[in-house]
Amino acid sequence: MPLNDEQNSDCDSSRFSESAASSSSDSEYSRQSFTSDSSSKPGSPASTSPPKVVTFDEMMAAARNLSNLTLAHEIAVNENFHLEQIEHPQNRRVKQIVHKAFWDRLEEDLNEDPPEYEHAIKLFEEIKEILLSFLNPGSNRMRSQICEVLDADLIRQQAEHDAVDIQGLANYVISTMGKLCAPIRDNEVSQLKATGNIVVLLRQIFHVLDLMTMDMVNYTIRSLRPHLQRNLVDYERAKFQDILEETPSALDLTTEWIKESIQDELSSLSREASSCAGADGISKTNLSPTLVLTNSYLKLLRWDYQKKPIPETLVTDEGRLQELSEKLNQLKIIACICLITSNMVAAAIEGIPDFVEKQKRISFVLLEGMNKKTFDLREALNAIGVQTCSEISESLAARGFPLLNKEVQANLVGQLCNVVEEENPINSLIDKRIHLYLRSLLASPGFQKSMPTIPGGLAVIQTEIETIGSQYANIVNLNKQVYGPFYANIFRKLLFCETNKAEPEPSTN
Repeated sequence: MPLNDEQNSDCDSSRFSESAASSSSDSEYSRQSFTSDSSSKPGSPASTSPPKVVTFDEMMAAARNLSNLTLAHEIAVNENFHLEQIEHPQNRRVKQIVHKAFWDRLEEDLNEDPPEYEHAIKLFEEIKEILLSFLNPGSNRMRSQICEVLDADLIRQQAEHDAVDIQGLANYVISTMGKLCAPIRDNEVSQLKATGNIVVLLRQIFHVLDLMTMDMVNYTIRSLRPHLQRNLVDYERAKFQDILEETPSALDLTTEWIKESIQDELSSLSREASSCAGADGISKTNLSPTLVLTNSYLKLLRWDYQKKPIPETLVTDEGRLQELSEKLNQLKIIACICLITSNMVAAAIEGIPDFVEKQKRISFVLLEGMNKKTFDLREALNAIGVQTCSEISESLAARGFPLLNKEVQANLVGQLCNVVEEENPINSLIDKRIHLYLRSLLASPGFQKSMPTIPGGLAVIQTEIETIGSQYANIVNLNKQVYGPFYANIFRKLLFCETNKAEPEPSTN
């Protein structure tokens, strides 16, 4: 029973990010909050305990907590999250063989003289338990009726006297299913009544019961969602604290993630300082935790999700972040294509109506799946270049203008293909501007009402990047709300450890 979260749907966590944005104290980390002692604050994670040996039971408990945390997070932030039954083809084949053997045996039992009912009785016992699982706690009358009609001991007594009515029991089950099923299953339940063969009927009953069970699970998920959304921050923080207590190393990757951003920021400031005569040395205590954390979040958009494990505090959003990263990469290439084309053949495309939108559509189609290892980006860019030249030439010919000469066409296709190079200036420029926009988005507390200004060169992808940016900012703001106290402890350790060492350590009695 795999989870289906429909990652192509929008990352629906705006309600959480709105509350985060409305309270700067929740999302902004002042230096005072990172240096002050928070051990007495409610909701703050416990201070780091000395290393200890983690037992197998503790590891299993941590795994269960992580599973519960991940499931609750997915239900709350993804409105399209639901469960569905998907079987691996090989497993389906094995299941079909086993089931066929079972149902063939049941048919043989019922065709004996006298019939052998034991297997059928066990099936009705299972059906009874499934029907009872659909009932609300207050449905006492129907519960009693189901237990009375599908009483296995009574059915066995009837079978001993050859007085059991298997078809009658099946009809009662169908009638009860009709009362308990969701409207979407009415047709399947009605079709059961037209089945004459009792073995086939029982088999189809179990199939419909499986569907009804999945309906009930997804109804429960929808019912839980509002409650989880109201309490998600406190629930996730408490669950992660449980994980941290059971597995003290549960923040190692997160600490390394933040440490890398600190080193990057120190290197950047050192380069700036070295260019200024008489500049003072750079100290970690001068760094802004807010700036460092923002840089850490921006790193996730260039993360190698196939090779590098994601920080523990972002595991619940790994799939969404990876999808956003891949979409941004595609948008970056499209922005490069449009910018190069407009710079090289501006006069030729000036009179072509909706040329930019048409080129975007062609690019989206030909760049589909570009993040797969087997995708040949250079070949796709070559095809886009050839198609672009063809569109321009057709338009020029229709208007009676000279066609693009072969040298211009070859130059345009070549420039587009060069976008794949790491040091390509257009690629680097667009990449920097995309990250500049996303940085300004994270720094804007009211981005839901007013989006930041789109940098030059990105106007062609404005609609798409604003959508992705909003989804990204929602993920970041909710993550700050949940894990802010844990990040504060990490910053106290990494940025201010030298200051803390100079102070007398408090008593730990």
